[in-house]
Amino acid sequence: MTVALRTRTLIASGGALLLGLALTGCGSTDPGDAPAEHKSFALSGKTLTIDSGHTSLELVPADVRKVEVTRHVDGWVVLGNGPDPKWKMQDDTLTLQVKCRAVISDCAAQHRVKVPRGVAVVVKGDNGKVVASGFDTPLTLHADNGKVTVRDSSGPLELASDNGGIVTEGISAKSVSARSDNGRIRLGFVSVPDLVDTESDNGGITIDLPGGSVRYAVDAVAHNGRVSVDAPRSDNSSHVVKARSDNGQVTVRSAN
Repeated sequence: MTVALRTRTLIASGGALLLGLALTGCGSTDPGDAPAEHKSFALSGKTLTIDSGHTSLELVPADVRKVEVTRHVDGWVVLGNGPDPKWKMQDDTLTLQVKCRAVISDCAAQHRVKVPRGVAVVVKGDNGKVVASGFDTPLTLHADNGKVTVRDSSGPLELASDNGGIVTEGISAKSVSARSDNGRIRLGFVSVPDLVDTESDNGGITIDLPGGSVRYAVDAVAHNGRVSVDAPRSDNSSHVVKARSDNGQVTVRSAN
């Protein structure tokens, strides 16, 4: 009995020691400080699907023949293994995953993807932000746990985040769909859209439209929050703006 008690005490003490070492000896990870790795992948079609996990993702169109990826991976583990990065292309689906399996860990990664011009992009992201800039092709971006941002793009947008905000800046897309289960939606346009359809379960919605003489058919509803529409309106307009929030303020405005 005495020996068993001593064994358990040593294990407990060792666990506390490991925890202390992990917390005091290892700082927070910054993937930007990690060495860069590069790899290219052939694409046969006109749509690239990206399956990403536990990494931030940056997408840009470029004058390239193949999909070019740069990654930075950093991290540490205690009583386990990782970070374990994986990148592969199969049937025009690019998998970018980073896993850490440990009692205690701090792993982080970022991937920058250059996409051949003229290619549409579909992202299925799990635990990491997604940023896309400069596209004139359709973008379908979904993050399970992370913010989605699109800048300076003109192609149709279908954006969704289960737990994170959605932001567009300087876009000229004619059609935009944005859905957030838990996060704010903020859309900024530089040209008049034909259809804007937004919905947030828990978060406010702000839509900034171009000024001028254009009128919009606005359907704005907030079940628990204030609604403010400061844009020229006409129910017969072909430019439709829908904004619905279950819990958050809805603002639709134009720069007159």
